[in-house]
Amino acid sequence: MRTTLTIDDDLAVLIAQEQRRSGASLKGTVNELLRQGLMNTRGKAVSKPFVVTPFPLGIGNCDKISELLEELEGPYHR
Repeated sequence: MRTTLTIDDDLAVLIAQEQRRSGASLKGTVNELLRQGLMNTRGKAVSKPFVVTPFPLGIGNCDKISELLEELEGPYHR
């Protein structure tokens, strides 16, 4: 298939770098990069966001770590 694309300047630089590295033609380089990009997105499931459900520890105020450690381990926790 023949088509005309307008490629952003930053991508053109990266494509040219890959073309020099691989020694492939522009057509071959663009096709390979498109193929890799499209294959990497297939089969990836959309993950659910990680949710933390807090629950009370029943040990008092946890806002100040030093006070919590002293309450749990005594005054010699250091």
